[in-house]
Amino acid sequence: MKQIHAYPVTYRSMDISSKTLSTSPFVLPRTLPMIVLDSCYHFPGCHLPLFIFEERYRLMIDHALRTDRMFCVGVREQDDKMLPVVTAGLIRASMKNADGTSQVMLLGVNRMRITGWEQEEPFRIAQVEPLLAKEAPPEVLRELKLQALELLPLPTDDSCESMQKLRDGLEQMDEDETVCDIIAFHFLRRKSALRALLVEVCPERRYKRLIAELEKAQD
Repeated sequence: MKQIHAYPVTYRSMDISSKTLSTSPFVLPRTLPMIVLDSCYHFPGCHLPLFIFEERYRLMIDHALRTDRMFCVGVREQDDKMLPVVTAGLIRASMKNADGTSQVMLLGVNRMRITGWEQEEPFRIAQVEPLLAKEAPPEVLRELKLQALELLPLPTDDSCESMQKLRDGLEQMDEDETVCDIIAFHFLRRKSALRALLVEVCPERRYKRLIAELEKAQD
């Protein structure tokens, strides 16, 4: 029997500024190179700019660009173990500098569960599988999304227009589950809350936790 080396999924590419959502088939690998960053929680649907300067991660970027253009951001826990959930990231842009460093834009695609390790040196490559979300009623997620949007911080004078565009774009997105991740990534700062949202498999519980955090920020 032929061994399967990848997971087929639906990949959604979002552009908040134009309020568009495109859907196309996408294949997630069974292994992901990993950059380990303290307290950096990356979420699906979110762009993460990275400056790559360590030699091991320069090798990692070269490896990713030669293969499927994907890697993930791992978070080390207090017991020195890795957080068991990561977000598979797609390299949307990469610019190599003359000194060998690189600027990379990583787009979060899908939550993944770490099941083992392909290698640990010179950089980690994790064995992964998709973290499947539990189903939630669409009308419930829609209502929770609207509640979360109402709790976003008020814009300052110099961000009023951009904040309104962000609100409008998120409100019109059909992918309510992804909107929760985008709000969490951009507006939450408490590490324990971000961790809990990343590992949570139920979209409804994610939203309720997000709303609780946004309400705390208003107190």
